[in-house]
Amino acid sequence: MNEALHAALQRASRHQRRFETRFAAYFDSLTDPAGGKLETPLHGAFPSRALDLVRDMSLRGGKRLRVVLLNEAAALVAEDGVAGLDEAAISIELLHTHGLIHDDIIDNSPVRRGGPSTYYAYRHEFPDQPDTALALALLAGDLAAFLSLRVLLTSGLPADRALAMAAVLADTGAGTITGQMIDLERDFHPAPDLDFLHAVTEFKSTRYSVLAPLRLGLLAAGADHTPYDTELRRYATALGIANQIHDDWLDLFGDPAALGKPVGSDIRSGRRSYVLRALTAVCDDAERKLLDEASGDPGCDDETLDRIRRIARAHGVDRQLRAEADDYARRAEAEAATWRERWRPEAVAFFEHMPAWSVTRDR
Repeated sequence: MNEALHAALQRASRHQRRFETRFAAYFDSLTDPAGGKLETPLHGAFPSRALDLVRDMSLRGGKRLRVVLLNEAAALVAEDGVAGLDEAAISIELLHTHGLIHDDIIDNSPVRRGGPSTYYAYRHEFPDQPDTALALALLAGDLAAFLSLRVLLTSGLPADRALAMAAVLADTGAGTITGQMIDLERDFHPAPDLDFLHAVTEFKSTRYSVLAPLRLGLLAAGADHTPYDTELRRYATALGIANQIHDDWLDLFGDPAALGKPVGSDIRSGRRSYVLRALTAVCDDAERKLLDEASGDPGCDDETLDRIRRIARAHGVDRQLRAEADDYARRAEAEAATWRERWRPEAVAFFEHMPAWSVTRDR
């Protein structure tokens, strides 16, 4: 690992560790009368249980890429100690929690981040009342979404800054929902083209995982992001596609222990991912028949997945996808390099080296 990338990863690790402590403290404050207590009904156990499950899902971790990008975006224009960064980080991670909870409902996923999904936690609690379990999981996801706005609007930041940041978050949330919609729509197409897959990536993940943190970090630091939005979008788009191709690669070729969830979920759900598109393009008739039978079959067993994995490797699909992810990572790196003369060099270097990390991670 080169020295610059090592330094970038060390900075990312510091942001992540600091955030975990701050995020836990935030959830403590929601039940602390002396803090930013969330008013809940005096009667009934369901609201507090929902908050517990939102907390549990949120604190289980994950890459925290959004937190890292947000802090480094502020560092482009300001020294340490920027007010509002903690609130912005909590906000974007709560929006992510909302997305995870609802994704797991849509995908009927039992496991997330090494533990039960929120949906399946409720299914275990209400085994004979599936409609109640579904309703409560939906509401828990909604609670996370509204908390994500609340944390910005009650942050104590100057009103204009808090409103600008909340507007970014609300716009991002709405865009992410439309991305989820076309994510469902792509599976109605036998083989969506790359433009369609890129659109799903942009709206379902890139806008809230990369672009929103860049905008929020600059806003927190007192900088208007709008003059730079075109180049921020170019960076976000390239990094987002690199990330998604790598995520799809991990879903077939990754290590379940490192991922914290089973591999093969895209095939079992019939998702028309970058992997499935690449596989379909090279399979012969017999291989395509196997792939068609497995795709969309929740009961697809590990032996069948192993056969598909061997077919993919025999055709070089694993190498092809890694090369494509690397290409988009290099595009993002090249875009960040154009920022050197305008913004603080140390933060710019971080954005130059982050794409390389994003396509080598194991989860």
